Amino acid sequence: MHTNMTAKVLALPCACANMRRATRAITQLYDAALRPSGLRITQFTLLQVLERTGGPMTQAALGDFLALDSTTLSRTLKPLQRSKWIRRREGGDSRERRIELALAGRRLLERATPAWMRVQRRLRADLGGRDWGALHQLSTRAVAAVRRSTDDRSSLE
Repeated sequence: MHTNMTAKVLALPCACANMRRATRAITQLYDAALRPSGLRITQFTLLQVLERTGGPMTQAALGDFLALDSTTLSRTLKPLQRSKWIRRREGGDSRERRIELALAGRRLLERATPAWMRVQRRLRADLGGRDWGALHQLSTRAVAAVRRSTDDRSSLE
């Protein structure tokens, strides 16, 4: 089946379905750009967060920051650790693991960042500055709203 890439995209009646469809389309765009580096956008994002926070993070804090459940986060971290792009260190508590960017991960991130930046510029140009900003604001507000909703439900139980 051939699909026309410029065909009109119809809104779905479900907020989750619309967000997931948009996320899949954007993920495919970033993954294609990052493919030569050997990274997927999920891995690039983890390396980028670790680099920007500037120090080791607990796995729980990293998962909370990215709104990732522990199973998905662990599955995403394993190949990064195998490739020696990240390091795990014991925290103050023996159960606590801190994750930090390793030198090899920092170098990989530096090599992959130009491809990521090209996709960022392309998407921003295609959306226009106003919609680009609105996308960032809306997605951030959506995460905050879900967290408030979850907190509200927890307090009622």
